[in-house]
Amino acid sequence: MIIEYRISPGLTAYEESLRSMAECVVQVQKGMHSGLVWFLEYPPLYTKGVGTQPQDLLSPPFPIYEAPRGGRITYHGPGQRVAYVILNLAQYQRDVKLYVHFLEEWMIETLRYFKVEGVRHGGRIGVWVGNKKIGALGVKTQRWVTSHGISLNVNPDLSHYAHINPCGLEAYGVTSLHDLGIHVSMEEVDLVLKKTFGTLLQKFMMEKE
Repeated sequence: MIIEYRISPGLTAYEESLRSMAECVVQVQKGMHSGLVWFLEYPPLYTKGVGTQPQDLLSPPFPIYEAPRGGRITYHGPGQRVAYVILNLAQYQRDVKLYVHFLEEWMIETLRYFKVEGVRHGGRIGVWVGNKKIGALGVKTQRWVTSHGISLNVNPDLSHYAHINPCGLEAYGVTSLHDLGIHVSMEEVDLVLKKTFGTLLQKFMMEKE
């Protein structure tokens, strides 16, 4: 099955991305599209998942959007690679927990390429380097078709996280590849994300652990 990879240049308006994603979900549901991995960057903004709590908003200086996905509040902005995945799980494994594991492994394998050890922490969704979060994810499924996906910190302004309690994790920090001394371009990260996605998709979606 051929998955389309799309990279949007520049910064994408959040509302525009939701509209485009919803259209693609319908196409995949109808069998008109085999699936999409969409790379984009946003201007500085915050998105609130369905689990957001009042204490998660401290003093956000940028626009806040309601996000139709799981999880709590997070930051998006330039220097962060957002990758949305629209995929029909019915053609792989009808297992959302396994799919979340796949998305985490996708980020872990990408970081490993740059000699960074990303890990999971029990009970905390996402990918961490030590006690600092470097990769977040939020997922929605409609009739087994996924939307939303991951955000991986390449070189965002980490100070923008200070205005929220990101993903409800006030006791922990955030980091990025550049913060760790790995000065790679977004284009280099995209190449690795594409490679690791293709390699891992069969492993994690065709064989139930």
